[in-house]
Amino acid sequence: MTTSRTADRLSRILGMLPWVISHPGTRVAEVCERFGYTRAELARDLNLVFVCGLPGYGPGDLMVAYIDGDEVVVDLADYFARPVRLTPAEALLLLASGMALISTGEAPDALVSGVAKLQAALLPDGQPLAVDLPTPPPLVPMLGDAAAGGRVVAITYTSLATGETTQREVEPWRVFSALGNWYLMGRCRLAEGERIFRVDRIREASLTGEVFVPPATLPPAEVRFTPRAEDVQAVIRLRPAGRWVAEYYPVEIVGQDDAGTVVRFAASDPSVAARLLVRLGRDAELLEGREVAAAAADLRSRIRARYGAD
Repeated sequence: MTTSRTADRLSRILGMLPWVISHPGTRVAEVCERFGYTRAELARDLNLVFVCGLPGYGPGDLMVAYIDGDEVVVDLADYFARPVRLTPAEALLLLASGMALISTGEAPDALVSGVAKLQAALLPDGQPLAVDLPTPPPLVPMLGDAAAGGRVVAITYTSLATGETTQREVEPWRVFSALGNWYLMGRCRLAEGERIFRVDRIREASLTGEVFVPPATLPPAEVRFTPRAEDVQAVIRLRPAGRWVAEYYPVEIVGQDDAGTVVRFAASDPSVAARLLVRLGRDAELLEGREVAAAAADLRSRIRARYGAD
């Protein structure tokens, strides 16, 4: 599972690498200040980059990235020196994806410029290109206008997870498309916090007549897991071999030391965390969460009974 933490880490790596490459001899302190790293975090990301490359994984196949004293060193693998050669199908897919993102109104200028260059290369004679995009839900324009104008909306929303229908007032921040669906992001007054709603689950929407001032900096337009007040929570210590969980599950890191990483795991059903604990075995220790402990004990008992019966 891709989490917002993983996406943020990747985004930072992709921003840091070109800058370091274009500034040979740059110092650790400068990279840390510019990209918000600690020295340890920078070293971890450079170690990750060090194993990136093409199959073969020999000289010329892998990137070189490391800290040399107080200097950050990044050397590209040989294949990065060659222009990328896309097949016609790959180029068309890339173009269609870029045009789809541009249609949402959330595309950065660099993407618009890149798509224009790609379109010129694919269609040098200015031939028209038709991209058949799914029709957005009818409420998308209205919600987008409300977000742009700082106007509060009242919605009737049916939760996909519980099927419960509620009436809410939302201060809309943005409307965006992701994973094949349209979403409304904003501050929900009922939940008293940031929430993301699937637009196709909004039954009705109307303007309340109120206006609001949005945050100066908005969260990224992405679908993220937000624990609910009624969710079952567990605090788990992940030993080094189990730290991958923090990268693949929507958890909150609450502590980290030589003994492991302590995370808070939230789910609507205790069996979700219980299955993870059983899977991890000695690589995880449950610190808090009675319901999860009971569910894990029951799961282990059923596993033993099943294999004992066999």
